[in-house]
Amino acid sequence: MKIPISIAIITKNEEKNIEDALESVKDFEEIVVVDAFSEDRTVEICKNYTDKIYKLEWKGFATQKQFAVEKTTLPWVFILDADERVTEALKMEITEKISNDDFDGYFIPRKNFFLGKWIKHSGWWPDYTLRLFRKDKGKMQIREVHEKVIVNGKVGYVKEPILHYTYQTFEDFIKKMQIYSSYGALELIKKNPSKCKIVLKIFFAPVFTFFKMFFIKLGFLDGLRGFILAFFYSFYSFLKYAKVWEKQWK
Repeated sequence: MKIPISIAIITKNEEKNIEDALESVKDFEEIVVVDAFSEDRTVEICKNYTDKIYKLEWKGFATQKQFAVEKTTLPWVFILDADERVTEALKMEITEKISNDDFDGYFIPRKNFFLGKWIKHSGWWPDYTLRLFRKDKGKMQIREVHEKVIVNGKVGYVKEPILHYTYQTFEDFIKKMQIYSSYGALELIKKNPSKCKIVLKIFFAPVFTFFKMFFIKLGFLDGLRGFILAFFYSFYSFLKYAKVWEKQWK
């Protein structure tokens, strides 16, 4: 029997990741893919797993995901990213969860991997994210970056994690850092920050970010990977605020 949950996935040039993601959810009843006109083999690969593939020009992470959710047809929706995998243990747990009426959505932990290794500290675990929800109770919060699902109802927690194979190379991280820092800057500009605040953030936010990840969140226990992550995230913080200054006052 198929698992009675709709999978919603957004893609853009994800041929390196998408097959493993789809393979991990092929026993779900419905898979909906919204593709932002990929220029690689992403759509070709997706056709091996579903015929519910829609094209939508890129409008931001939240808008793309909400469009995918709206195209699903089952009562329960699970949002999955192309670099994530659903394990057999997680499938068993969420199948059991949706059989009761106690909750309208569930937070699921993510087991994040960096350069091939599970990062157990640095604020990366358990990294709960709300991904499973009743379609009539949940919707995406529309924002430029760090989008999330808002559920109008009770939410619970799942124990088994999603596997998240993020940043498999330094190049992956640097590319995504450029993208996310630009979206983060746009989100900040909407809040109309003062020039003084942004200048202070440029100087002090990177230092605080590094200290928080490496020391407060015990990133040093992740070894060299923990140091690299703290350094990259501090630079991401610098880029985000510097881009606000660039767009507003340079």
